[in-house]
Amino acid sequence: MCLSGKIIKWGTRNNRQRYKCKRCGQLFVWKNIGKSLDRQKPWFKKWVIGRMTISEIAKTKKCSISTIQRLFKIYLDDPPTPQIKENSNCHLMIDGTYFGDICLLNYFDNDLKHLQYFEIVKSENYLDFKLGLELLKRVGLNIKSITSDGDRSLIMAISEVFPGIVHQRCIIHVQRMGLAYLTRYPKYQAGKDLRKIILDLHKVAGLGGRIEWVTRFRNWEAEYHDFLNERTEFLSDKRLYKHYGVRQVRTLVNNTLPHLFHYLYDPKIPKSNNGLECRFSYLKNNLRIHRGLSKEHKKSFLLWYNWFKYND
Repeated sequence: MCLSGKIIKWGTRNNRQRYKCKRCGQLFVWKNIGKSLDRQKPWFKKWVIGRMTISEIAKTKKCSISTIQRLFKIYLDDPPTPQIKENSNCHLMIDGTYFGDICLLNYFDNDLKHLQYFEIVKSENYLDFKLGLELLKRVGLNIKSITSDGDRSLIMAISEVFPGIVHQRCIIHVQRMGLAYLTRYPKYQAGKDLRKIILDLHKVAGLGGRIEWVTRFRNWEAEYHDFLNERTEFLSDKRLYKHYGVRQVRTLVNNTLPHLFHYLYDPKIPKSNNGLECRFSYLKNNLRIHRGLSKEHKKSFLLWYNWFKYND
């Protein structure tokens, strides 16, 4: 058809209105592609978050697999963009996860249960965190607190974009790191006692519980002060500390302690990123079902998953 715009009605076929171009004589049936795609979108959603395969959808719709592939390619070639919702009291959770050589960053509003921002990057780095936070600040999102796993690049970005903001360290992440350093069966009594303290970290509730937990940790430090300062006996001048794992956990707790218990003063502050990490697990399971996607379509799949899960 020549696209002249000079068309007239030309009868019907299969109960559908036909048209004729007055310039070239081409006959055609008008199709509203936008409405057609909207009608097919629920099937694409079932493929992304409903764990249905293309062959299952084709069998249900009674069409060929190639038809479904062509349809889904339209969506994958046009990934969604985040929709930032206004919130005057936002308690944000920030976390990222890796899918091979790409990383998905999520900025989750714990009050609205809405994903305010998400993007695909190469890795968790200062520049991308800074740009994401600046965008949220520029659109007027009033962020009261941020909960994260303590990534250094994110800490730097937060201190620059939101200086002085309440930054809650993820309790579960600190506990997991501490237990990894100590191992399941510590060799020395100092490690065994510290492991019991770390295991109780997520149970702290109320200011009384905070005081009790910190007191236990300080008493442990005092009791094993000499043990923690023991060094190796070498003939050379270089003497290293003996108990590396236990000392690592002590340093971890001392560094994070100022940011561990903000949630006790404001119940709206999430004390961990467990909610986001749990959703990452579901996302990876869904993506595993659809192996074989190109890198660009994999990125688009991740963005569509976020859209359907949090924004749709």
